[in-house]
Amino acid sequence: MVTGTCTFNRSIIFYKPYRLRTVQLLKIQTLMNKIQFKISCGIFLSLLTLAPSLSRADNSTRKKSSKVYSHRARPRAHASFYDAALAVEVDSLYGCIDLKSMGLSEQAFRYAYKGYKYLLQHHTISRSDVISICDFSQSSRNKRLYVVDLEQKKVLINTYVAHGRRSGSEFAHSFSNNPESHKSSLGFYRTEETYYGDHGLALKINGLERGINDKAAKRNIVVHGSEYVGSDFLRMNRFNGRSFGCPAVPSSETSELIQTIKNGTCLFIYYPTKKYIAKSKILNG
Repeated sequence: MVTGTCTFNRSIIFYKPYRLRTVQLLKIQTLMNKIQFKISCGIFLSLLTLAPSLSRADNSTRKKSSKVYSHRARPRAHASFYDAALAVEVDSLYGCIDLKSMGLSEQAFRYAYKGYKYLLQHHTISRSDVISICDFSQSSRNKRLYVVDLEQKKVLINTYVAHGRRSGSEFAHSFSNNPESHKSSLGFYRTEETYYGDHGLALKINGLERGINDKAAKRNIVVHGSEYVGSDFLRMNRFNGRSFGCPAVPSSETSELIQTIKNGTCLFIYYPTKKYIAKSKILNG
């Protein structure tokens, strides 16, 4: 009895701590599982709560990026609208004034008017009523200088104009901004004040395009009258005479022309060369 009891008691003493540890571990594991579940549920609920805020933030970011894109796109859209409106205005003026019948190409007028508008917007010219266009795509036998009143929509003066002697013979085809080149310079000019020189009454002009005609003042390029330009000269010659680069006009029309265009009007000398059209900041502004 004693031996058996002792054996039983020993077994109880031996197994009881093990069973306690096992039960305790199971309880702890169960408790940890519950805690982990609660934490998982808490995180999930937190994410559900934050989701609308995150969505709003994402939408806000998208809107901001869209605004930036729209802001960047506006100038292009605005430029496209401006060009379309300008084209309509040019077509209307060109047809209304009937410049085609007078020999002025639509392309020459289009470039001239676009540059004129640019110079007005940048306050480079002070008079908006008149624009002068020398169309050097034409023969010097033609009346290729046009003084147009844009307010009254009519041509005030249409007469002959000379190009530089080294620019070509009957037709001009070569142009330069260099001193002593004796060539015409293309592009936009602003008319300045008058003076009296070797050719009588003359008009100073200021070249507005760097690298194209900005040396006009240094080259003494001015509007002046000459006997080698005009209908009288053409009776004895195949084409009009040529200058050292000045847009010389018939002596008989010098005074009227200069008084009409002096003091801040736009003068445009045109020739359809891709080099000038690509280089001109005024035309591409």
